[in-house]
Amino acid sequence: MKILIAEDDPLTLDALASCIEAEGFTTLQAQDGRQAIELWRSETPDLVCLDIMMPEINGYDVCKRIRATDSTLPILFLSAKSEEADVVSGLSLGADDFIRKPFTRLEVIARIRAALRRIAKQSPDDVFTFGDLSIHPSALLARRDETTIDLTPRETSILHLLHQHRGKPVSRDTLLDACWGMDYFPSSRTLDQHILLLRKKIERNPATPVLIQTVRAVGYRYPESLEM
Repeated sequence: MKILIAEDDPLTLDALASCIEAEGFTTLQAQDGRQAIELWRSETPDLVCLDIMMPEINGYDVCKRIRATDSTLPILFLSAKSEEADVVSGLSLGADDFIRKPFTRLEVIARIRAALRRIAKQSPDDVFTFGDLSIHPSALLARRDETTIDLTPRETSILHLLHQHRGKPVSRDTLLDACWGMDYFPSSRTLDQHILLLRKKIERNPATPVLIQTVRAVGYRYPESLEM
């Protein structure tokens, strides 16, 4: 998933991009409103984070232009302008949320996830089962009975790829290329660490994983026998 961040302060822009990318999202970065509109038109992001006070075109006007042709794209304002009138103005223009600066990494990620889930409910979801879990890619979550488990885009991609090849080993190289990209060169250790964290989320007993099995010297496998 691609998230467009429009922020004229380089330090804030870099910090936002880093925390969002750490969750597995791809970021598009703009330092003024005009660049934000150009990236929105050319890259079709899944969500937009807008500062209000920006050069060229302010955040309010960027929001207006987006909403003139797209009524569903999630838009979040991130701004030091935190008076009630500012919040009301942003929401009245069609923004989904207004986050006041200073904010924490956890708050930003939680608000982004909430906005993506709202839009996911409005469109068909390509849900698939993974053992006793139902995976909801558009909402970035898994469900087991009444329990909801948050997933990152990369974790969702890993589960989807393993499910597509159920019953067969998926090599580390295949997983890295598909879930990190051909232009990125993570180590095999990076993949193993992600699998370890993913197992802690979805396995009933991470010490003896059932859903994601290790295939020695090859990679990982989702057993076809677990299909519900």
